Amino acid sequence: MTLRLYNTAIRKKETFKPLQEGKVGIYVCGVTVYDLCHVGHARSAIVFDVLTRYLRAKGFDVTYVRNFTDVDDKIIERANKLGRETGDVAQEFIDAFYEDMDRLYVLSADVEPKATEHIDGMIEMISALMDRGHAYAADSDVYFSVESFEEYGRLSGRKLEDMQAGSRIEVDANKRHPMDFALWKGAKPDEPQWPSPWGAGRPGWHIECSVMSNHYLGATFDIHGGGKDLLFPHHENERAQSIGANDGDFARYWVHNGFVTVESEKMSKSLGNFLTIRNALEIYHPEVLRLFLLSKHYRSPLDLSKAAVLSMQSGLVRIYRTIQRLEEVIGPDPEKAGEIPVSFLTENMDDSFLKHFIGMMDDDLNTAGAIGLVFDKVRQMNRLLDSGKESPDDATRRRLKNDRRQLFLSGRVLGILHERPDEFFSKLADFEDQVNPSEIEKMIRDREAARTAKDWEKADKIRDRLKVMGVVLEDGQKGTTWRLDV
Repeated sequence: MTLRLYNTAIRKKETFKPLQEGKVGIYVCGVTVYDLCHVGHARSAIVFDVLTRYLRAKGFDVTYVRNFTDVDDKIIERANKLGRETGDVAQEFIDAFYEDMDRLYVLSADVEPKATEHIDGMIEMISALMDRGHAYAADSDVYFSVESFEEYGRLSGRKLEDMQAGSRIEVDANKRHPMDFALWKGAKPDEPQWPSPWGAGRPGWHIECSVMSNHYLGATFDIHGGGKDLLFPHHENERAQSIGANDGDFARYWVHNGFVTVESEKMSKSLGNFLTIRNALEIYHPEVLRLFLLSKHYRSPLDLSKAAVLSMQSGLVRIYRTIQRLEEVIGPDPEKAGEIPVSFLTENMDDSFLKHFIGMMDDDLNTAGAIGLVFDKVRQMNRLLDSGKESPDDATRRRLKNDRRQLFLSGRVLGILHERPDEFFSKLADFEDQVNPSEIEKMIRDREAARTAKDWEKADKIRDRLKVMGVVLEDGQKGTTWRLDV
């Protein structure tokens, strides 16, 4: 089976063929470290974590590079406001990033450079661009000339004449064209600065990723990833300056994940729905949040609502309950998922479930379909457990052990099922107080009223809504009681 990825550059899926057989180079734009990360950052990090896991599971030797932007207008503004050094502010939020990623089971990249560690390389690339006629100095600033690069706009599908200045693009009277972007910014008071041939200053935002990706992966590499919001201008500008300086192809495959909204609204601090990863992890178990962020295709928009997340929680609870049943019937698994060999998918191709799982993942990393297969497998395992009662025969035991191994193999790719069932349920119980009891009890009263009026359809809809929220109803002679499905 062959992986096919949607390549933003050509706007269609194509078969993935790495530059060097058996090896893959991936560069993903990391975070600008001026604040805590939000759930949109979490989605991007998890998507590329799964892509990396999957490529390794197929036997590829992956070099994964993810940077930190540690010099930027927002970092400088925050540091000045707090009366602190920009480097100290950046490091604080780098540390916070690692804490958040660890909780979400996102693996560290192989290389995680900071922009400020590559200033010399940026100066070298800017000089090369000037020598080739792609850049020009204006006072102590240096700009890239978009008109000098014929392919400008090709990646994002835009025409230069139709473009307008976008996010992070400064309009300056010294520019030859309104879309020219800064490669080097002259020093200003109260800003970090470095010496350069054009005077003291600091690099522009776009140049850093070109330099770091080229430094670690070469002038041409396999996959460049990031959020859809980075396509223009950031990735368009990266591509222009990288090809302009090096004559390589830069990235051969461009992979972009979709946006995350909260309760159907774009995240915004002004709307009060700006949800940091830490906010989210106060409400949801980390594996629940991770599974939810993989529950839709990575290119699709994803709306984070409590009902949707709790629906995924119910699914994860079923998986862990099945693992718990397996431990009771056939004993604990001596081989944890984390100990499975890296290239395990290439070694288990005879398994029908894994063939279907690989088929889903090969189809542009279809995690939604893969998760559906996992849920189907769990249902099959429960039917087998039910049929075997408490003492399954040897053939059934072998099948259950094999099924459990398949489950853990798929969990290894998706980055879930790290915990023992008792550990998972113990942690999940800590989130019970996040459910609003009065809201649930009102819904139960509404259901009772519907049943009294013999409006069975409405009563069933209310029960279904509560089920999605992870609430189990128990009807008895003394009325209806409820509990969380944990």
